[in-house]
Amino acid sequence: MQHAAPIKKTTVFFPNLDGLRFLSFLAVFLYHCYLSFFSHWKTTNPEIYEIISFLFRNGYLGVNFFFVLSGFLITFLLIRERDMNGTIHIGKFYVRRILRIWPLYYLCIVIGFVLFPLIKQMSGESAQENADLDYYIFFAANFDYMHNWPLRPEAILLSVLWSVAVEEQFYLSWPVLLKYISSKIYPFIFPAIVLFSLLFRSMYIGPTEADHAVRYFHTFSLIGDMAMGGLFAYLLSYESGFKKMITGLRKPYIVLIYIGTVLLVLFKNIIFPSGFPIIWERFVISIFFGLIIVEQNFSDHSLFKIGRWRLVSKLGIYTYGLYCLHLLGMYLTVKLFSKFGFPEGNFFVGAGAAVLSLLFSIAISLGSYHLFEKWFLRLKDRFAFVVKAA
Repeated sequence: MQHAAPIKKTTVFFPNLDGLRFLSFLAVFLYHCYLSFFSHWKTTNPEIYEIISFLFRNGYLGVNFFFVLSGFLITFLLIRERDMNGTIHIGKFYVRRILRIWPLYYLCIVIGFVLFPLIKQMSGESAQENADLDYYIFFAANFDYMHNWPLRPEAILLSVLWSVAVEEQFYLSWPVLLKYISSKIYPFIFPAIVLFSLLFRSMYIGPTEADHAVRYFHTFSLIGDMAMGGLFAYLLSYESGFKKMITGLRKPYIVLIYIGTVLLVLFKNIIFPSGFPIIWERFVISIFFGLIIVEQNFSDHSLFKIGRWRLVSKLGIYTYGLYCLHLLGMYLTVKLFSKFGFPEGNFFVGAGAAVLSLLFSIAISLGSYHLFEKWFLRLKDRFAFVVKAA
């Protein structure tokens, strides 16, 4: 009697990804602080506000980084699984993603659509939610966000879920693509998806809010980020000239990568104005974000390895909760400061609110992870073929 070959498992661990995740979250967090706490300085401390605006107004690019990182990591793991077992087990991939994403995502939906309106009504405030529950339930929140733009959901907790929806759409399609397309076509499929995304963006290059919404929230506009991460993953999954180049990258070139990234983030609006240049915005930025990811995890001559920053890397484990729940921490801070009558335009009040919001966010995400999410995460490795090394 012939027995089926046993399914192989292996371990993969990128020690610097958790730290990169946290820094991406921190960029988004500071962007939201800029929109809320720091915005009051525009009249009371205009000089400081101009500096803060310059530094943090493009912090939402942390979401772009998340997309590139997801494309890199998921593609790398799926390629490794296919190389080991000759196939990709799509069902088990979906179960792993469900166990990681769905519990907290749907908890946020309950808080946003049920608890938040109740709390507002109990406090005597009106609650008129403009977000459509159906879109959120079926992971299409980015389209609801796009249709309502520039209006944002009344329940602030819902405001970040559009990007989680995009991630889920990516997870739904990506393993199918990598399983049923010949690995010989991999070098062409990733650039083809990037090109498709560029062509789609080229149809929405105007300065209007409608064009802006499509560029920043439509799946076809964003999928190029994941594909760019996937391309980097493919190039580093096998011995190649590119892998040798990244491994042996010298310090002057590494410095140029980080300087180029900083300049792109700070001067994005100047480099990529509306019109033809804005087509290339995500493309160029995703290349630099991808270079940082692979430099941190493959280069032998890095200026620093973020994995050595133990606190940052430790907090990176909780990034999903931090991202989904940090607006709740900010909301609690606003209510607390309002109750005590702190002046909004005061510099120290704004800075203190940002620090307290971060502490609240960390505490909430730690509680969410250990008291709620971890029950589901314990099951995840049962369905994995490439697991995280200890």
